[in-house]
Amino acid sequence: MSDKEQIGGVVLDLSKYPGEDFYCDGSVEDEILKIVKENAPEDYAAEILKRKDWPTLYHLSGFRGNIAGWIPFDGTEKVLEIGAGPGAVTGTIASKVSRVDCVDLSKKRSLINAYRNRERDNVTIHVGNFADIEPTLPDDYDYIFLIGVFEYFSHYIDAEDPFRAELKKIFPHAKKSTGRIVIAIENRLGLKYFAGAREDHTGKFFDGIENYESAGADVHTFSKPALEKIFKDCGASEYSFYYPYPDYKFPTAIYSDRRLPRGAELSDNIRNFDRSRLLLFNEKLAYDGLAEDGLYPLFSNSFEAVIGPALPVTYARFSNDRAQKYRILTEFREENGQVRVVKKALVPEAKEHVEHLVTAFEELKARFSGTPLSVCPCRKEADGEVSFDRAERCVPSTTSGKRHARWRQRTCLCGP
Repeated sequence: MSDKEQIGGVVLDLSKYPGEDFYCDGSVEDEILKIVKENAPEDYAAEILKRKDWPTLYHLSGFRGNIAGWIPFDGTEKVLEIGAGPGAVTGTIASKVSRVDCVDLSKKRSLINAYRNRERDNVTIHVGNFADIEPTLPDDYDYIFLIGVFEYFSHYIDAEDPFRAELKKIFPHAKKSTGRIVIAIENRLGLKYFAGAREDHTGKFFDGIENYESAGADVHTFSKPALEKIFKDCGASEYSFYYPYPDYKFPTAIYSDRRLPRGAELSDNIRNFDRSRLLLFNEKLAYDGLAEDGLYPLFSNSFEAVIGPALPVTYARFSNDRAQKYRILTEFREENGQVRVVKKALVPEAKEHVEHLVTAFEELKARFSGTPLSVCPCRKEADGEVSFDRAERCVPSTTSGKRHARWRQRTCLCGP
């Protein structure tokens, strides 16, 4: 049997495949494989609505890719995705970079990934244990992604400290000085767990909060200080924390330490698609107070840590729950001490809407000419994006957890 298979433009490298999948969700993976074989990605939403089950939603939702969709790739990057699974994030990355190398234990899941991305010619999937594949990988990746993978290291790696041991193995594969490692993981102290949501992996109440003292837990998530200590112990000199909201699985917004959320923004908290939960208190009200006191980073439900040079994006908001023609991404970018707001189309159908913002700016500017009201400048960039030079006075503020917008005789189109 050949060590390689090809599905469309995707190459499956089976040279390290042990011949058996040791991780599988059962027959549902066969059903998902059938869906991706018979349907184009734009049809997955209809299948999710038809089936109404958690695995289909989790593996095929377009929201999954948002966790990587905000990263400012320039199209030349070489990327490694460890634990790519059925490819929920692979397609988003591959659409923005030059090359993606995936690694996954499961051939079944890798087949799902390959079929859903078969129209692409820049994806190679290495099937097998990362420990066996790692020595064959190059050392010049611009980005290495571990999305929902880090917490499982103790399950797959035989080491006294599997988290530090594996991260030290991964570090040398990032391009020297400029390479980045992106880790998305739940926060052990996420507010939802205090409020009555079950631990995402074990299904038990308060399991992470109690430091996984219950028997049988083969995963481990971390608080922010614990992750920082791991990074430093492994030799990381630069890292940044981002906060996917409501969580990293289905994020609609990405916050950062340079642009933390206002409490009034955190109102979409009841996310228990996979299992029942308790409602012990109002999470929105709790977040109002935590945000006001600057404690959100400790209680965010998820983290997206970027090890390596800081990125210019400080905030991102996805609008991919709208009709196709309004699906856009809004980003805040910090450049030379100034905040620039960028809006871009997430799908081709939304390009007209983004371009119309420039027309709307010109019309508003003409309408209020000669009045005390000024309009936030808006311009079209060469790549089809629209950007605004946003002053701090454009940003609504919060007082005592309640939103009070102070526009100071200024109007703009650049809001999130």
